[in-house]
Amino acid sequence: MDYPVAEPIRTRLQRSLEMSDFGYAPYDPRVQVGEALAAYAQATWGWSVDPEHTVVLADVMRGIELCLTTFAEPGDQVVVNTPIYPPFLGAIRDCGRTLVESPLVWRDGGPSLDLDDLAAKFAAGARVYLLCHPHNPSGLVLTAAELARIVELAEQYGVLVVSDEVHAPLTYPETACTPLLKVAGADRVAVAVTSASKAWNIPGLKTAVVVADDPARHQALLDLPVRTRMGASILGVHANIAAWTQGAAWLADVLGYLDGQRRYLAELLAAELPDAGYTVPAATYLGWLDLRAYGLDDPAAAILERGRVAVSNGAEFGEPGIGWVRLNFATSRALLADQVHRMAKALRTG
Repeated sequence: MDYPVAEPIRTRLQRSLEMSDFGYAPYDPRVQVGEALAAYAQATWGWSVDPEHTVVLADVMRGIELCLTTFAEPGDQVVVNTPIYPPFLGAIRDCGRTLVESPLVWRDGGPSLDLDDLAAKFAAGARVYLLCHPHNPSGLVLTAAELARIVELAEQYGVLVVSDEVHAPLTYPETACTPLLKVAGADRVAVAVTSASKAWNIPGLKTAVVVADDPARHQALLDLPVRTRMGASILGVHANIAAWTQGAAWLADVLGYLDGQRRYLAELLAAELPDAGYTVPAATYLGWLDLRAYGLDDPAAAILERGRVAVSNGAEFGEPGIGWVRLNFATSRALLADQVHRMAKALRTG
């Protein structure tokens, strides 16, 4: 995001600078980090996180990879909802697991989960379901009822749900975001992975948390070799704690601005790219744009070459993303307007 970091985070990092506090993170920072997450989760979602059920590591993707290698065997089927954040696809491949796609469907112009298809994929032998909640790139936020159904299916078919909830704090006020582990029975079939990294604009300060309420699963993660799961940085630990304990006001201000940006993007597209498809996202600062009407095999490449705007190529999110692009609207209004104008010019000259 093109926004200054929250002052409590800046102050805490400045203190580290003044103290030359650049050593290793605490050997096991889960109490301090877990307590900070627990305070935020309770205040924001009414989700009771037990700090003793957490594992602290470098980042969300590392947490996902450890879950894949710890709770699934080589060749096991892993389900994702394409189009999906490209590192999910890479993690499944790199861990030697088998990708199974359960694509989102677009109903009434917006994205939704196909629970019938998901059930079929579970029944066909899936071992793990990588849930992106809220969903990247579409901004879809599942309802509590949908999450409850996922828990039922996971229990029925013996599937572990690994829920990436890093974008949950970036859910807009009109939509309720329910943490998966708040759903009854989810502790038996799911783990959650999160961080302050996305919402507070600190992804370079490496720290994330896995929450595993099932004792056996939690212990399995703790039993991994220390060097396998370590990697959280001392600055990341300080920044995440500051974000979760003192960063709510900053986030509310930023989310208010992003709320305007997501709606402004709809206005810009209607004026400049009327054939583009766009659903105002329920969460995240990402616009998922359907540009298939413009007839280009790779609209992202054309936009970069002709318009000098770098957007994410939808094809990298899986086959359902071909002809789409992802645009980050967490910038100024002037820059967002300029980006869309350049995109329109690039697509018109194709």
